Amino acid sequence: MRGADLLARGTATLTQAGVPDAGRDARRLLAHVLKVPPGRLTLFLPEEVEPQLTVIFNAMIERRADRVPVSHLTGRRLFYGREFIVTRDVLDPRPETETLIEAALSQPFVSVLDLGTGSGCILLTLLMEREDSWGIGTDLSREALDVAFWNRNALRLEPRAALELGSWFAPLEDIGRRFDLIVSNPPYIAADEMPGLAPELRDHEPRMALTDEADGLTAYREIAARAPEFLEPGGRLLLEIGATQGRAVAGLLRRAGFDRVRVIPDLDGRPRVVSGVRIHT
Repeated sequence: MRGADLLARGTATLTQAGVPDAGRDARRLLAHVLKVPPGRLTLFLPEEVEPQLTVIFNAMIERRADRVPVSHLTGRRLFYGREFIVTRDVLDPRPETETLIEAALSQPFVSVLDLGTGSGCILLTLLMEREDSWGIGTDLSREALDVAFWNRNALRLEPRAALELGSWFAPLEDIGRRFDLIVSNPPYIAADEMPGLAPELRDHEPRMALTDEADGLTAYREIAARAPEFLEPGGRLLLEIGATQGRAVAGLLRRAGFDRVRVIPDLDGRPRVVSGVRIHT
């Protein structure tokens, strides 16, 4: 069967299953199976596809029709221009999180702490963009840290990125270090919002990275309260948020003594990041 025919059938299957952007996902999966850049797939569509590759592609289409994320099928996700390894043990890096990256890079820093690092995409991206920087990522999930280790090593950042097992600031209690920048994309979905999530998130991404099983603000309360202990005077705290949480999280930072608190929108104009500066004391 020609690649064009496979692509058409795969797109139809995904469309029938109600998968958003069915044609895009079918192209990404076919490019992955054929081991060609997605942007050059059109050149290969007139050619016959080997039978074993046809079987693999069809199997991937069936799994995608069951709403398994494309990144879990390919094992890769593009974030800020770099490919990161992903599994079902970490959140799938999303374009919206690049708003946090841009905000972090808007001012200088040398040291950075990433709380709940997951795949490591935030920490490692910041270190790649600032060659003189170093950082630490913490995560409560050993499986997530394994993924972060793979990504760190693939980017050859071993000398500049440490990864520690534990909840939020716990691995740093005895280190005695302060940071220029603290970043986090914590679980912010309220427990009663979980049933309404897309199946790709609800059924295939780690629940502990999605929800606090409460009102969605638990992590922000702890991070806001303790971050000043770990920030240099004038250091910044940047937190990714859900679209309705800007006012609440900004209030937490102000009550914790942060200055210049602001809510930063993403490219769609939705509140995406809350930032604050530790007062010089």
